[in-house]
Amino acid sequence: PLTVTVDGVDYLEGETLDADGFYALFADGSVPEISTSQPSPGQFAEAYQRLADAGCREIVSIHLAAAMSGTIASATLATDIASVPVHVIDTGAASFGVAACVWAAASARDGGASVAEMRARIADIAPRIGTAFIVGVPLLIERGGRAAAVDMAAEGVPVLVMSDGNLEVLDRVASVERAIEVMSGYVTSRGMSLTVAIGTADESSKPLAQHLEAELVPVATIDRVVHYRIGPSVGAHTGPGTFGLFVFPTIRSR
Repeated sequence: PLTVTVDGVDYLEGETLDADGFYALFADGSVPEISTSQPSPGQFAEAYQRLADAGCREIVSIHLAAAMSGTIASATLATDIASVPVHVIDTGAASFGVAACVWAAASARDGGASVAEMRARIADIAPRIGTAFIVGVPLLIERGGRAAAVDMAAEGVPVLVMSDGNLEVLDRVASVERAIEVMSGYVTSRGMSLTVAIGTADESSKPLAQHLEAELVPVATIDRVVHYRIGPSVGAHTGPGTFGLFVFPTIRSR
């Protein structure tokens, strides 16, 4: 797990701090000081050894973009002392984009694919993953330097997309309702046979996500809509009120 530090207190994402606990720290409109840090090489070495001790003969270690985190570097260092072969993969993505790559790899594995074939599945899907979202607390993304090329204070609501680990403005709109229309149009531009994952941070973002889903359900090019929570390590840069989507080619068993 990544470490999320809130007002000087360290938490392990998903272990000592879940999404509900994280967003509760923003109660009464407060914006705490938040930072994130990658797992150490030692943590990865321990994780790899636990898998080896459980009988794992080979490990495919799939992670968020190196452009956004030092996680890949830590994982790579740990492979030097691993007792089984470890294949570290940079997805170039974050959040549910990483999950989509894991989904593709697991589907390939379940179909009897080799590690090389699993890596090929990830290499195929990763460049075709798109994301569009609205940031709930612009101050956080400015603090973290994730949107250096984006003027978050400019007029209008920015609909953001990610390209090679960098954030860009897809459009600036006058309302959240219009932003949802822009996000829906972004999905329809991605081609045929798509899966859309809709993400919510907290309770305040759920009605907006529901509105987005209602816009997408009738779209003929969408095979499936799934849902996910925006966890602490991403919420550290976006805050409560954030919602958005990932879109990618539907993953099928082979």
